[in-house]
Amino acid sequence: MSLYRPLRELPCLNENLEGSVFRPLRSKWKRRPSCGGGLDTENTPHELIQQWSPPHKKPVISVKGKENEENVFVLGRRPRKRRESSAGLCWDSLPDELLLGILSRLSLQELLRTSRVCKRWHRLAFDESLWQSVDLVGKAQLDGELGQVLSAGVLRLRCPHTCIGQPAFRSTKQLRVQHMDLSSCTVETSVLEQIVSRCRHLHNISLEGLVLSDNIICYLGQNTELVRLNLCGCSGFSPESLAEMLKSCNRLEEVNVSWCDFSSVHVQAISSNILSSVTQLNISGYRQNLTIEDVKAIVERCPNLTNLDLSDSVLLTIDSFPVLQQLSSLRHLGLSRCYQIYPASLIDVGKFPNLQTLEVFGLIQDSYLPFLCKGLSHIQMNTQPFSTVARPTAATRKDRTLWGMHCRLQYKH
Repeated sequence: MSLYRPLRELPCLNENLEGSVFRPLRSKWKRRPSCGGGLDTENTPHELIQQWSPPHKKPVISVKGKENEENVFVLGRRPRKRRESSAGLCWDSLPDELLLGILSRLSLQELLRTSRVCKRWHRLAFDESLWQSVDLVGKAQLDGELGQVLSAGVLRLRCPHTCIGQPAFRSTKQLRVQHMDLSSCTVETSVLEQIVSRCRHLHNISLEGLVLSDNIICYLGQNTELVRLNLCGCSGFSPESLAEMLKSCNRLEEVNVSWCDFSSVHVQAISSNILSSVTQLNISGYRQNLTIEDVKAIVERCPNLTNLDLSDSVLLTIDSFPVLQQLSSLRHLGLSRCYQIYPASLIDVGKFPNLQTLEVFGLIQDSYLPFLCKGLSHIQMNTQPFSTVARPTAATRKDRTLWGMHCRLQYKH
């Protein structure tokens, strides 16, 4: 019996095809379902791929190599599923109010770096609401930065012991600063005039140890809301400008004019023009220039004094005690190094109605101090070696305060 079946002729798939196609039939083969007619050749499955592929498939024609120049192959690929964009916030879509709330949490260095991101962030980074208070202690040199900070609308500025160059103000508009500490700065008088001439809303200012001018004193007189004025150790201005300034600032409460380069005429300008609103006065350090007549004038014009420092005035004697007793509100009195007041006569200080502290450094020996404290048990002796009148930060305190107020933006090394 023959192992192979005889070949037989199969009908043509298409009448247009020339010749016949013969294939051996095997019993195990399965007939494939018809895919439709219209095929040019079996080696070009273009219609088959389109029919078998899902409707969303997009055919991509790819031709590779010279051998495929005549035969075009079509690759059916399933498009990748797009990843859904993760839900998030875009910085550009945030309103200015929300961005200002975020920027208000940044430090000074971070805020300055943020201002370089784009124009919008630069505008927001220098918004007035962010520059309410600035502490630049530790910044050795201030040039254009000081003008930029002041122009940003700062209300409280603390930068003592700093070398100040040209602030480079971009406009002549008035500054908003209310509390400013420029104590012991290295600054030219002309530069200081540029700064003070733009100030009209000062409440507290400290120019301790600086060389001033008559123009600066006149500019200070234009700040009618001035409450605390510290001119300790200043020089360079006349008695006339000082008198005019004291008359203009009718809200002054604390004045420190100690150890200035004053003559007796300067002292008389103070005693003759200081207003009754002053409650704390430091006029120490005038040795031969402060007389008992000046003290009488001060007591008469300022009956509400609570703190008076007359230290280092060698012309004061015990005769000044009856005059000082007229100050019914006096709490603190400084008589350090007033050598014409004998230690034994200090017991008469007990007659002062409401006196609480007495400073007599260098006036009595340490061995005699316990006996004096026993005789004046209700008065504290030598509690403050340095005066705190109108000074922004007491010498005994190490915190960074400005007349009791903290500055949010602080310069850090």
